[in-house]
Amino acid sequence: MGKLTDISVKDATLYFLPVETRVPLKFGAETLTCVTCARAKVTVEDRKGRCAEGWGETPLSVQWVWPSDLSYEMRHEALKAFCVELKKAWVDFPEEGHPMELGHDFIHGPLKNLHQRFNANRIGEEMPWLAALVCCSAFDVAVHDAYGVCHDLPAYESYAGDFMNRDLGHYLSSAEDSEVSFKDRFPSDYLSLPRKEKMPAWHLVGGKDLLAEEERTGEEPDDGYPVVLEDWIKTDGLTCLKVKLRGNDEAWDMDRLARVGQIGEANGILWLTSDFNCTVTDPQYVNTILDAFMMDHPRLYGMILYVEQPFPYDLQTHQIDVHSVSARKPLFMDESAHDWELVKLGRRLGWTGVALKTCKTQTGALLSLCWAKAHGLTLMVQDLTNPMLAQIPHCLLAAHAGTIMGVETNSMQFYPEASTPEAAVHPGLYSRRDGMVDLSTLRGPGFGYRLSEIKRRLPEPV
Repeated sequence: MGKLTDISVKDATLYFLPVETRVPLKFGAETLTCVTCARAKVTVEDRKGRCAEGWGETPLSVQWVWPSDLSYEMRHEALKAFCVELKKAWVDFPEEGHPMELGHDFIHGPLKNLHQRFNANRIGEEMPWLAALVCCSAFDVAVHDAYGVCHDLPAYESYAGDFMNRDLGHYLSSAEDSEVSFKDRFPSDYLSLPRKEKMPAWHLVGGKDLLAEEERTGEEPDDGYPVVLEDWIKTDGLTCLKVKLRGNDEAWDMDRLARVGQIGEANGILWLTSDFNCTVTDPQYVNTILDAFMMDHPRLYGMILYVEQPFPYDLQTHQIDVHSVSARKPLFMDESAHDWELVKLGRRLGWTGVALKTCKTQTGALLSLCWAKAHGLTLMVQDLTNPMLAQIPHCLLAAHAGTIMGVETNSMQFYPEASTPEAAVHPGLYSRRDGMVDLSTLRGPGFGYRLSEIKRRLPEPV
């Protein structure tokens, strides 16, 4: 017998919101110049017959979720078509429960089945599981929001035994070398409560970003926002820089990291992290760069807080022993960390941290958070260049996770005008002041969107 607070999904609506970047963003071998955000509205009903609506959103970042030689448009249309299929699947999902229970059961049931059927009729190659999770996340986030709205409480207050039918032992098992028990434990036991109201913001230095004035070509946007790195640092008061590297060009990577670090150090930056874009196959590549920095740039080496996902997406296929890298710097899984079981495998291979993302579903992010914290792994919350509503659950996850240092947030770099209606209500979330984002305007049930105050006209639903 469940709880009276249990909900079931009764209806879903899907919108596609196109967004164009002001400057290009490089992902591995591809460059992002536009993105479609999938926004979902989900209607739920609890056992007392009370109904509520919840909202979720995620960028369908084609280049990140589905690196491929297939054309962008083929992959883009496939992701949109999969979202449409998901809308029907969520409405047809008959289960009742807490959002964590519904999300888990949907991911391991209807989502897996739909992904398999979709790939059976593939357009040239299989759609990655990561892409399926990202498409699903808009609906999953909306269910979590709707539950809070239905019961008039913030979503993060619902992740406790008073509301959940299953403890974490139903979902998680400990590592082989650990005596951790998840029996009678709930996500609230691993969350940082009360949440942080302000957090340091990480700025992304993309592979195509300009570092110095002399790199200007005259084709840069003249829209009032900075273009050159030093101007971004001064305007936003930044203290943390994430540096995108190539992962297959050692000389370029070393020069890029050194130049960014030197500019940063001269302008008050405290921390750096390096993102090798999942293109490295030999740990020695990363070790060589880190060792060179330790000898040639000891101050910059000390500023590197962690290293992010140098190695290929598919951790099960590429089970690379990475202990030599994590012996030098904390090493964080990102694209490989689809779920807690892969986090478990990553820990055995030598990874020491996990970069969480709401775009892999709120449900999955919370389960990975709990498993990682219980086993001593460090956490970070990374961005998928989240604009509009997608920024809110993203920052809330970081505020409750207890990250190693703040949150990565870069939509204000690449499409700041996309979030103008949301920024009118939550200005501190869509700009970085004194190097921080401010969550203090988020209040009320669910994720605290205050949607009735946001004056955005939505396109026709699909």
